[in-house]
Amino acid sequence: MAEKGMKRQSLLNGALVLVIATALVKVIGALFKIPITSLIGTVGRGYFGSAYNIFIPVYNIAMAGLPVAISKLVAQNIALGRYRDVRLLFKIAKRIFLLTGLAGMVILFILAYPYAVSIKTMPVIPSILVIAPSIYFCCLMASYRGYYSGLRNMNPTAVSQVIEALGKLILGILLAKLTMDNGIKSFESGKKVFGKTVTTNAEALSATYPYAAAAAVAGVTIGTVFALLYLMLRHKIRSDGISKAMLRSSPKPLPVKKLTYQLIGIAVPVVASTIIMNLTNFIDSWSIQFRLSHAIASDEGIITAMYKTALAAADLVGGDLKTYLYGAYETALDFKNLLPAFTMTLGVSAIPVLSEAWTLRNKRVIKTSVESVIRVIMLISMPAGIGMAVLAEPILRILYGSMSSVSISAPVMAYYGYVTFLIALSQPITNMLQAIGRMDIPMKILGVAAVFKILVNFIFVGMPRFNIFGAVIGTVVFYIIIVGASMFFLIRETKVKLNYFNVLIKPFFCSVLCGLAAWSSYGLLSLIIDFGDASSRLNGNTVCTVLAIGIAVVVYGLSLLFTRAIAKTDLNMIPGGEKISKTLEKYGFIG
Repeated sequence: MAEKGMKRQSLLNGALVLVIATALVKVIGALFKIPITSLIGTVGRGYFGSAYNIFIPVYNIAMAGLPVAISKLVAQNIALGRYRDVRLLFKIAKRIFLLTGLAGMVILFILAYPYAVSIKTMPVIPSILVIAPSIYFCCLMASYRGYYSGLRNMNPTAVSQVIEALGKLILGILLAKLTMDNGIKSFESGKKVFGKTVTTNAEALSATYPYAAAAAVAGVTIGTVFALLYLMLRHKIRSDGISKAMLRSSPKPLPVKKLTYQLIGIAVPVVASTIIMNLTNFIDSWSIQFRLSHAIASDEGIITAMYKTALAAADLVGGDLKTYLYGAYETALDFKNLLPAFTMTLGVSAIPVLSEAWTLRNKRVIKTSVESVIRVIMLISMPAGIGMAVLAEPILRILYGSMSSVSISAPVMAYYGYVTFLIALSQPITNMLQAIGRMDIPMKILGVAAVFKILVNFIFVGMPRFNIFGAVIGTVVFYIIIVGASMFFLIRETKVKLNYFNVLIKPFFCSVLCGLAAWSSYGLLSLIIDFGDASSRLNGNTVCTVLAIGIAVVVYGLSLLFTRAIAKTDLNMIPGGEKISKTLEKYGFIG
């Protein structure tokens, strides 16, 4: 059993730490992506996104499985009082990650050229080569993060995430600006721009974008170095909270070989799931661009007619249409992944808590953990997703001003907003299945969902009248299969009887009210408040959007109280939550 003296975070407390860090990272990310998109343009953003699309699958496969395996095994051994095994597991994990990090970096170097050829976008190569070393540093970071997660101490992970984001923000913007300035300066002085002879400003920008995107990516790589240095120094100075007395009372650790097999045994099905997921994402990215080229070649007229106003303002060089549309789609994806980045923290925090409860056969904690994770995700993702959908274009106008591609990105963002709750649920449910030892289930479900996603993408994106919106259809089908099947198996395995009225119906009702409040208040306010230029972020649209969001939040908060949608058990798991729950209980707002 775990030592009472150890300071360990509850499920929601640990998640709250990660949520705060994630919020800071997202704010920093916005501060990075908004000026970066303005600096390198939609075409440069397309190169940036394309580099990430090959980086992410290699990165995830290189470090897949082991963070989950470390967290799960550390939590199990802490519950059983086997502290020597805990320390040994960390040493083994660092050695394995050293090898996988190096392998991932080399693989990405090798794949850069054939990937660029396959998507017919050779200028993406510099960005891929610059981001490759970050895989090595990220893998080493993952060994520390997985270890501290198993100890139920999310603070080191949270701080390292913020450091990584700050490095990306400061250095990425600085390097991208210097690169863009250099390209324009070369053109104005009559010199070649990055080895190309150009005659117009548009050609100069087109020649500069690939290297400016690579410069922005360089900030990402350098940020991972700083974050890793922090984790190494933190561990050396403050250690892990396991005292000498705890080690003396611990039984003799299992042999290195046996612990290694345990790690690999848990990691392999998780790695398989990750390979399927990331190959799906890679094929998804490739197929969207490949089929988009086919759609343009089939009937460019339909596509240019669909986006006539946006394309007229874009001033594109011939051949950039596909990258422009893909860049607009990538811009919308920033918001598709925004909420899931927060709710994913609940899955990460649930792994050690649920693993311990499953090891000790604590049915009460199992039920509380599963219900809390699902309910809190629904309470967060449903209103935010609907709000994001109804205010898609106003929000994008605040962030990107009069950028021509906003009118293309907004509908994509809206469609994804309505299904945000599915995307937000997918990873935490997977994590909970992994925590109870059923790593095989997500792997099988992902395999089926991936086939459907790729088929739907291939069919619909290639149709000129659907183009990038075909990718939205494929994604929705993908997540419906994952969440529906995963929920079924999680309930079957844990034998938890969910209160569907409290977990699903109440959050949905309150979220609809929230969305209606946002939509109607923005519409009414925009009739009254109208000032400023569309290219400026300080205008009537900004004021109306901020006020509409504020009104929607108030309406949602009141609806939660009057429908008693918040559970006392959830509040009691966060710092200071007991006082809040007592106050709300006193006035009849929670049961």
